[in-house]
Amino acid sequence: MAKSPTLLRRQLGRFLRDRREATGMTIVIAAAEVQLSSAALQRLEAGRSKNPRKQDVRELCNLYEVDPEETERTVDLAIQAASNDDDGITALGGMFSDAFNMYAGMERSARSLVTFQELVPGLLQTPDYARGLIGAFLGEGRSEETEQRVTARMARQVIVTRKGSPLRLEVLLHESALHRVIGGPQVMDAQLSSLAEVSKRPNVILRVQPFNAGCTWGKPPSPFVILDFGTDRGARIEPPVVYLDGSMSSDLYIEKQEIVERYHELASEIRRTALDEVDTRHLLRQTVREHYRDR
Repeated sequence: MAKSPTLLRRQLGRFLRDRREATGMTIVIAAAEVQLSSAALQRLEAGRSKNPRKQDVRELCNLYEVDPEETERTVDLAIQAASNDDDGITALGGMFSDAFNMYAGMERSARSLVTFQELVPGLLQTPDYARGLIGAFLGEGRSEETEQRVTARMARQVIVTRKGSPLRLEVLLHESALHRVIGGPQVMDAQLSSLAEVSKRPNVILRVQPFNAGCTWGKPPSPFVILDFGTDRGARIEPPVVYLDGSMSSDLYIEKQEIVERYHELASEIRRTALDEVDTRHLLRQTVREHYRDR
């Protein structure tokens, strides 16, 4: 499957912008250090440079003290981003691969996010719930890596809880997520209680689609995420993207407008059959009480 160069250019730009800001450099200073114009670096960071040069990217990575291995991946990203082949769908990596950095970067840049899931999404997971999922995937004997990934996942959640311009997050959660035990009963009780509390935040909408809602469009929907990057002066900052977690195979990033609109329609139909926010909180708390009663 072809990779969308527009998507890769935006990811390249996000990475370089984040690394520059981490050093405290302005665009003017960074551009001068690598003998680029400020306008050229601005285009590169905005994902509007149609033919990013490998040497420019390498010199910027060196300037920002990016480690050699990550520098090579970034240069490779620049090579792919220079392609003219664009079918609006990109397949990259897989579960817990380096390609997931692409999704995390997009997540940080999004203004709003709508997702349907059958597990608690990463942005709302407790550390123990995340540890149960990640540890099960990595297996025994990799506890250090598990903890690193749990720490990274918790760090991602700041976009939901920050005071300034928090992400507008809508989670459509299938009821099965409430009963699929991850990490043990106590971990689940803490996770469901946490969901009930975080759902009170003004920027978070959490609604459960109950079992009795049946199958949306005649079959169980696969989990998906719709990322929207907002507008500036009435124009979209970036086109919206649908993200599909490939688990053991490739993750998919979809920019095709007609497919993105279809996922919005799917989300609307799931929303129509889901409990409202108040009833969702009641169900979460009721499930916790039932767990305690059964033990």
